[in-house]
This record gives sequence, C-alpha cells and structure tokens, in this order.
Amino acid sequence: MCDSASPNEFVKKLDDYIDSLTHKKENLIGVLHYAQEIYGYLPDNVQWHIAQKLDIPSATVYGVVSFYSFFTMVPRGEHVVNVCTGTACFVRGAEALKGELENQLKIKAGETTPDNLFTLETLRCVGACGLAPVMIVDGKVHGRMNEAQHINEVLAKYRPES
Repeated sequence: MCDSASPNEFVKKLDDYIDSLTHKKENLIGVLHYAQEIYGYLPDNVQWHIAQKLDIPSATVYGVVSFYSFFTMVPRGEHVVNVCTGTACFVRGAEALKGELENQLKIKAGETTPDNLFTLETLRCVGACGLAPVMIVDGKVHGRMNEAQHINEVLAKYRPES
C-alpha cells in the first residue's frame, strides 16, 4: 500500500490505471487487484468509484469483491498471517497452530491486532503439504510449525525492533 500518498493521489493513480485499459469492463478483477494494492483494501467508496469508472453496476463490483476471498473490504494489518487448513495441515495440527497464533497475537482468526501489525486468517490448501502444518506470512511459507517457540521466532521477524 502507498502510505505516503494522499487520497487524491490514490484516486488519480487508480483512474490513470483504468484509463490505460483498452477493455475496461472486462478487466474488473485486475482493476480490483490494483485498487487493493494501492488502498490496502476495498471500502465501499472505492468499489463505487470503480463501478462508475467502468460503467458497470456497483452491485456487480460488490459481488466480485465479496465472492473472491483474496479481496477484503476491511483494512488488514501490516503483516497478514495465514494458517493453511487443508487436509494435510489439518491432520498435522493446523487447529493447534491457529490456536497458538491466536494466543500469541491475542486475536481470533479474521481479526487484526490493535496496533494494526498483524491480521490472522485461514485459507485452504497452499500446496506445501510436505511441510504441514504451515503458516504463511506476507506470502512467505513457514513449515512444520508445531512448536510455540518456533511460531514466536517467526512472528518476531515481523515485529519492529524495540
């Protein structure tokens, strides 16, 4: 997310991107990905703006945003922690991993820490079954996460130095 830009700069950047597209309506998902990249999430006003720019119903935009789990309508933390809940991870302790993360972060899955540093989420299989159970932090896979200390060590890498 572009933290240093003003809201007007975000809108201009999004508008410039949309204006550069040859087939605007057909690129809704790409536009949503780009908007989420700049805003960090897709609030109602951004969805409405995209609908206006693409000349499509805002309900269509909302339908896509709410259908695909990659998109979010609420701000996420600086670091997104995902716990794989696929079969291999589940069998090898994904629930215990999720519980330990909830304990260490003091939030439940689907929530963000009060300091906006971490968001904890679950997702389906990530294809790293041999490393089960796994957690993914900002896209980086961390495997064999069975010990509380190992989990704490990984989270410490993403915390600011005191």
